[in-house]
Amino acid sequence: MNPLSAVYGAVIGARNDFYDRGTLPTRGLRGAVVSVGNIAVGGSGKTPFLIALGELLKRRGISFDVLSRGYGRATHGMAVVDPNGEAAEFGDEPLLIARKLRVPVIVGEDRHFAGHFAEKQFGTRVHLLDDGFQHRQLARDFDIVLVTPTDAEDSLLPAGRLREPVSSLARANAVVLTNDTSTAGLPVDKQLVWRVRRSIVAPAIEGPVLAFCGIARPESFFEQLREAGVNVAVTRSFRDHHRYRDRHVHELAALREQHEAAAFVTTEKDAINLGSAAEELAPLYVVPVRMEIENSDAVIDAIVAAIERHSTA
Repeated sequence: MNPLSAVYGAVIGARNDFYDRGTLPTRGLRGAVVSVGNIAVGGSGKTPFLIALGELLKRRGISFDVLSRGYGRATHGMAVVDPNGEAAEFGDEPLLIARKLRVPVIVGEDRHFAGHFAEKQFGTRVHLLDDGFQHRQLARDFDIVLVTPTDAEDSLLPAGRLREPVSSLARANAVVLTNDTSTAGLPVDKQLVWRVRRSIVAPAIEGPVLAFCGIARPESFFEQLREAGVNVAVTRSFRDHHRYRDRHVHELAALREQHEAAAFVTTEKDAINLGSAAEELAPLYVVPVRMEIENSDAVIDAIVAAIERHSTA
């Protein structure tokens, strides 16, 4: 193991042990807390899954809000996300969640404080904790962790992408496997195992396109476009959560002209980060992610049971 990864692993292991023993305290909320997280850095489909889960909760008539750190925003402190706001103020993923689900989304570094504020402002309801698996300061009633096909073979940061070892899945209530991910090498003997199908809704475009994105796994997006029959003439990738400036827009326009592409194609998250600059990249096609949860009734039944246990505790 990489020496730096070994040090990182020792720190993470000690921290988790302190929480497991109760040496480090957790704080709860009046409403039940359902966490959606992962064990790797980016690219697991966490945000599309949370949105799909939120839609299922809405169909059951369950009121909820979303608590998020607001990664990538230029602001600090707690704020209620304005769906008409900017990514710089709230973060791209919280803004996308707010626009998709139309429920209160509260960003803040202290998510217990954010949840307490949400209960005062909107009433006691279920809290969906975005990217919450490592945020152990807030007690949760149900832990959902998404796993990608490469997680079982990956290494801890900084050598690899893992935020904590695969063995940490043992404390999850449910493990979500995307597409054809295998359970091999995963400690899921006592966990619920759910499966989801992640795909894109590709546009019907005539002619070659310039595909660009700033997400954790850009090549996956480009390959999905090609598999859907989109004629990808050229690609341009940026860092995850990339905030577009005028120079990036000019670069993309020049690249399109150089390769005689008919249009631009990007992701919903990138459209959020483009903001008003998207108007300068016409025609621009924004490709949504489709997340289909298998046996969705059983998934919601398990979460409802956790909510009911919280209410009677």
